[in-house]
Amino acid sequence: MSEQNFDLVVLGGGSGGYAAAIRAVELGLTVALIEKDKLGGTCLHRGCIPTKALLHAAEIADNARDSETFGVRATFEGIDMSRVTAYREGIVASKWKGLQGLIKARGITVVEGEGRLAGPTTVQVGDDRYTGKNVVLATGSYTRSLPGLEITGRVISSEQALQLDFVPKKVAVLGGGVIGVEFASVWKSFGADVTIIEALPHLVPNEEESISKQLERAFRKRGIEFKLGVRFQGVTQHDDGVVVTLENGETVEAELLLVAVGRGPVTANLGYEEAGVTIDRGFVITDERLRTGVPGLYAVGDIVPGLQLAHRGFQQGIFVAEEIAGLNPILVEDVNIPKVTYCDPEIASVGYTEARAAEKFGADQVSSYDYNLAGNGKSHILETSGSIKVVRVNDGPIVGVHMIGARVGELVGEAQLAVNWEAYPEDVAPFIHAHPTQNEALGEAFLKLAGKPLHAL
Repeated sequence: MSEQNFDLVVLGGGSGGYAAAIRAVELGLTVALIEKDKLGGTCLHRGCIPTKALLHAAEIADNARDSETFGVRATFEGIDMSRVTAYREGIVASKWKGLQGLIKARGITVVEGEGRLAGPTTVQVGDDRYTGKNVVLATGSYTRSLPGLEITGRVISSEQALQLDFVPKKVAVLGGGVIGVEFASVWKSFGADVTIIEALPHLVPNEEESISKQLERAFRKRGIEFKLGVRFQGVTQHDDGVVVTLENGETVEAELLLVAVGRGPVTANLGYEEAGVTIDRGFVITDERLRTGVPGLYAVGDIVPGLQLAHRGFQQGIFVAEEIAGLNPILVEDVNIPKVTYCDPEIASVGYTEARAAEKFGADQVSSYDYNLAGNGKSHILETSGSIKVVRVNDGPIVGVHMIGARVGELVGEAQLAVNWEAYPEDVAPFIHAHPTQNEALGEAFLKLAGKPLHAL
């Protein structure tokens, strides 16, 4: 058995793990990065990147169908899934190659194999041990299901949905969160009939309620069906499809059932608890600075309770590397991390919903403005509807921005700057937004809350 020593050992090469490794090397530390599969993790290979490639293909399909609206004559002849797959896989392969080159250029020692925590600062891979002055746990997440619901046959996960070589005629989607509405959007654009089943009262239930309601209206207009506030009871499979039974006695028949009820942390049988790490419902418990309570041992990404987002993993990986190096990095609360759902229409948000802001600051201390994209020239050109809602503390800072409409994900950068820098609408209202852009819609909302609207009453 061999043993190698490093300043930092990172267990897991996904978003959080490789970000920690890269930043640590930039700060002069020696790093071993251990990954059992492929560098890039779920986000690159089975999540963010390939699903957004599918969503772009779906957008092209819709544009082809609607081209005559813009005076362009085009013929839509259907979806060639082999070509869609080649496009998707080409993007993933290119990004993976680039990441491998980046890791190699940084001089990071990459260890291929399944690692297990063998002590507070030691990871074992096969017969070899890698000991660090510090260790970062970044083992990511897996596709969850419901008790008694086995993912098999015609009951599939999002990872299997990515690999389909055909467009199903009819699909049921269990879960109306981010994964569920994104796949529902893709399949509808590809020509499938889709029904979403969501136990909570609204689609994307973690978003501002007004945004959820607008998405529901948009999906209804697109012909995407959904059943809200009703729980799944069971599913039976037959040669041609599935029959989903709901607790209210309704049934939904489909060719496939996509299970999109969230992701669970990968922490079992990895030696975490034996090393003294506190585990709660599978998650690694840390303090606000991502320390596990075991000296020198940190955790980042999807195994830490909170938002399961690739960019949260990036941020936490960088944070931990800087913390280890003694730079005392600033904290970014989960509520102030931007979120984007890439369905059609897109949803983007950062900060408090109006309801949560009212709970935190007092209902009489909060106000908001909801700017309708109908007043925005670029949105009209794009033939999109939606809104941008800005929430502020009265005589205080902007604490939330919530958006729905085509391409609004591209606006969330400015929104997060306003929220995280605790800007007042009066501070940012004088800044100029290029015309015509959708970005102007943010500016209009800031102007309104500052008491000097231009294109709003």
